[in-house]
Amino acid sequence: MMKQTFSYRSKFKLFLHILLPILATQLSLEAVPFFGTVMSGHSSPQDLVGVAVGSSFWVPVFVGLAGVLASIIPIVAQHIGSGDRHKVAPAVRQGIYLSFLLSGAVILLGTLLVKTLLSAMNLEPLAHYAAFGYLKAIAWGVPPLFLFSILRGFMDGIGQTRWTMGITFLIVPLNGFLNWVFIHGNMGMMKLGGAGAGWAAALTYLFLALIAWTILRIHSPFKEYQLFSDWPRPSLKAFKEQLSIGLPIGFAIFCEVSIFCVVTLMMSQYGTNTTAAHQSALNFSGLLYMVPLSISMALTILVGFEAGGKRFADARQYGFIGLALALVTGVILVIAILRWNEQVAAMYSTDPAVQEMIIYFLVYVKFFFLVDAVAAPIQGILRGYKDVRVTFYLAIFSYWGAGLPVGWLLATKFGMGPYGYWAGLVSGLTVGAIGLSWRLWVITKQQNAEIAKAALRVR
Repeated sequence: MMKQTFSYRSKFKLFLHILLPILATQLSLEAVPFFGTVMSGHSSPQDLVGVAVGSSFWVPVFVGLAGVLASIIPIVAQHIGSGDRHKVAPAVRQGIYLSFLLSGAVILLGTLLVKTLLSAMNLEPLAHYAAFGYLKAIAWGVPPLFLFSILRGFMDGIGQTRWTMGITFLIVPLNGFLNWVFIHGNMGMMKLGGAGAGWAAALTYLFLALIAWTILRIHSPFKEYQLFSDWPRPSLKAFKEQLSIGLPIGFAIFCEVSIFCVVTLMMSQYGTNTTAAHQSALNFSGLLYMVPLSISMALTILVGFEAGGKRFADARQYGFIGLALALVTGVILVIAILRWNEQVAAMYSTDPAVQEMIIYFLVYVKFFFLVDAVAAPIQGILRGYKDVRVTFYLAIFSYWGAGLPVGWLLATKFGMGPYGYWAGLVSGLTVGAIGLSWRLWVITKQQNAEIAKAALRVR
């Protein structure tokens, strides 16, 4: 449980207490598309491309809307920090309603747009079939996954991150087993290839939601909140509150992640091997990105808790701890990529040509992490303050106004080909990190002015 701390040592211990379970949880969740992509790669190159392309459409949508639903974390954290525990359960119930509305919207839009988007890509017939099958299957997992996002947000918001870690740990071996069964056709099942990865993911998400729901009903300290004892009508006012925080968060994440989807569309013109290598490197970078993302989420919880109690000096100390830790881990990850890039490439493909391109793409992944070591923690800090609109505008400008145009110029006008798009992505991430740093400086300056005014009133 979260509590006020009075030294850097105690803050660091609490930060790790919150962070490590979040990191384990995120790695477990990322393991679902990771295993699907890796195991599909050992089925056939077409299945690898199909699942990778399908994931490039699915992941931006999921993380964007999960960002919208993540509004429940600062809401719950600030209620706890301000002593308004009675407001937590009603907020979570309305969040559950919202999760089902959003899942219905995703399924509807997917039904209308998926075929058109896939047809716009230069995919081999088998790769096209695998991508469509993957997306069709994973759609069944959307409602339970969005429900879990809300339930997890509640657990994390009250500081019980170890429970979400335990739940997601359970589904990692389950997902690996289901991929083995459905992709490769074991235990009497028909071999489904790329589509099998989608069915494995959907069933995994269903089990995830069921386990979380059961735990919240029967275990302390969750059952004391009586989340499921009363079900009022959906409230437009509650939706507005959550969406006012969640939409900027979700759209900012979507702007960042969806640009990779657009780059994948552009990559398809370079052939199956290039697309496979691109998506493999992207899949691996997504796995490692869970480190700065987890630090960001921990900062949102702890900064939100302190901001709810108007303890801005304590909130800043947590920000410093998170930034320092992100920079250290970023450097470690870069060194690890340099040391084991060949092993990473071999994990995704047995084709030497594909492996060579994966290694080259991993050069740019290193720059991703150095920039994300700054950008991701600052995003978490700002979300803890519920300062989300400016980060949304920065995301639009940095990724779509800077990153994509630069990538296109480097790829088409300066002869860098597919690697030019990755250089453009690095430039967009860098612009975003600079903008976020500026916004944090502005917020800090405003807080200092507020604290000074409060001191004068006391005198």
